[in-house]
Amino acid sequence: MNECETLIRLRRPPSITAWSSTVGKKEGEGPMGNCFDIVEQDSRFGCDTWEQAESELQRRTLDLLMEKAHCTEEQIACLFAGDLINQCTSSTFALRHTDIPYYGVFGACSTFAEGLQLAAIAVSGMELPRAAVLTSSHFSSAERQFRFPLSYGGQRTPNAQWTCTAAGAAMLEPTGKPPYIRGILPGRIRDIGIKDASNMGAAMAPAAADTIARYLSATRTRPTDYDAIVTGDLGAVGSRLLMQLMEQNGYELRGIHRDCGVMMFDSNRQDTHAGGSGCGCSASLICGYFLPRLQTGELKNVLYAATGALLSPLICQQGESIPGICHAVHLSYENGKERKK
Repeated sequence: MNECETLIRLRRPPSITAWSSTVGKKEGEGPMGNCFDIVEQDSRFGCDTWEQAESELQRRTLDLLMEKAHCTEEQIACLFAGDLINQCTSSTFALRHTDIPYYGVFGACSTFAEGLQLAAIAVSGMELPRAAVLTSSHFSSAERQFRFPLSYGGQRTPNAQWTCTAAGAAMLEPTGKPPYIRGILPGRIRDIGIKDASNMGAAMAPAAADTIARYLSATRTRPTDYDAIVTGDLGAVGSRLLMQLMEQNGYELRGIHRDCGVMMFDSNRQDTHAGGSGCGCSASLICGYFLPRLQTGELKNVLYAATGALLSPLICQQGESIPGICHAVHLSYENGKERKK
C-alpha cells in the first residue's frame, strides 16, 4: 500500500470543541506548568494505591472536559480512552461508573493521537454528534510495572525518560469552529533492534521519521508549512536521532520540531534525564498548550506525531526488541474549505 492510500483526508473536518488537562506536582513545577488546567499536589489523588490514583486522575480530567463542553455523559456517543497499565485498567476502572460507550485503546505514548484519529473518523465519517478522547499515565504506577518497585531505588540511566503523571482529554464535534482535525495517518510498526527498555526514545525515533516523512510526501507539504511538528515523546535522545533520520530523507526539522517529552521538564533542574514520557505527556501538552493556540489562530497548522514504544516487561525479559509506532494528526486553525484568495 502506498502513502496516498494510507492517508485519511477528512471531508468534514471535525472540531475539537473542548479540552482539559491535569498533571502532578512535578509536572506543574516544570517550564510548562502554567498551561495546565489542574496541578494536583497529592500524587495519590486521595487514593490508597497508585493504580487507583491514575483512575482518579482520569475521572477528574473527564469531569472537567464535560464541564467545559457543557455536556453530560448521555450526550457523548463514545469515548476512546487508554493508559499504560496492563489491560488499560486505569481507564476501565475510571469509567466503570459511567454510562458512556467505551473503546479501550493502546498505543503506549501514542495513545492520545490514536484516540484522536478514531474519534475523528467516528465524528466525520460515521456522523456521530460527539466523541471524546482520554488518556493518562502516572509515574508511580508505570514505574513499578515497567521497571522496579519504587522502594528499590534503582539508578536511572542517562537515556531514561520520566513517566509523566498527567492526563489529557478532548471533545470532538462537527461544529465548524477551530481547531480542526484535517487529516490523519496511521503509523507502521518499526523495529531497529533496540532492547534497552530505558532507551525508548531511540526505539521510537524510526517510527516517527517514517510517519512524518510519509505524511509530508502524501500531502506534498514541507516542514515549513507547519508552525510546529510535535512529537510525543521521544525525549532528548530520540529527538536527536529523529533529526538525523529526517535529514537522510531530505527534510530539515530544526526550528520546527518540538517534543513534548523535552518540553515537559527542565531536565537539569528536575533530574529527569532524557525528558518525559507516558500516555499523559503529549495528551496534557496538546490540550494545555497547543490547542488553545490553535483556537486563537496563534498557530495555524500543527502536525502532531505521537510515538509509542510497544513493549511489555515479559517480552523484554524474554530478550525481544522494542517495536515503535507513530500516529500523525494534522491539527489546524482552518478546515481546509475556505476560499482561496
